Formats: sequence, C-alpha cells, structure tokens
Amino acid sequence: MGSRCVLPALALAALALGGCSSISTVRVQPDNVYVGPNLRPIAVIHAQVTSGYVLFIPLPGHVDLDRVVNQMLIATAKSLGADKVVNIKVELTPDDGIWALRKLIGWRSAEASGVAVVVEEPGAPKP
Repeated sequence: MGSRCVLPALALAALALGGCSSISTVRVQPDNVYVGPNLRPIAVIHAQVTSGYVLFIPLPGHVDLDRVVNQMLIATAKSLGADKVVNIKVELTPDDGIWALRKLIGWRSAEASGVAVVVEEPGAPKP
C-alpha cells in the first residue's frame, strides 16, 4: 500500500517544482522616465523563468539567457510597439561551481528587465 502512494506523491512534487515563467509589463509616461535622447519610453518589462531540480535532474523550464532576453523580453517589447529595449539587466543562477549543489534539490532561475522604447527622429513632434 505504501509504494502505491509514493509514485503519485513524486509526480505531484515534480509538478509543483516544475518550471514556470512570467512576464510583467507596466506602461510608463514618457515624461516620468528618462532613457536617453531621441528615445521615448513606453513600458518597463520584467521576464522571469524558474526550473526545479530533483537529484540533478532538471524539470521542464528551459532556464537560459537566450530564452529570457530574446524570446520573452524583446519579443514582448516588439508586441507593445517598441523599437528597442534599453537598460537591460539580467540575472542568472550559475550552473557550475558550488551552485551545482543546488541541483540536488533546488531550482535555477533567469531574469531580465528593461525599458521598451520607441526611437524618434530628432526634431520630430512628440505624439
């Protein structure tokens, strides 16, 4: 009877520790955020991916900088009508060294944030 309960419990734990991702956006007023000359900020975007590990086996989540920056952050900015993303900040849990022990039972995450901007021609009237 006890072994029948272990497999569903392990499956439930794997789902609970599985990977997840999120993208948060907030529209900003161009007069309140300075990003540089000829750039009009439209939104601040934050993307995050987290994946769990059990006994050095990664659970689905696909944590890497390419995904969080290119596929999430920049793709979201383009969908909002931005030309570029500036002031990008990234953070990634290392995959080697002492951090490898986190794979025993733990997680790995990657985050990226930036300001989505529209490039304006010099002297063009503001919308």
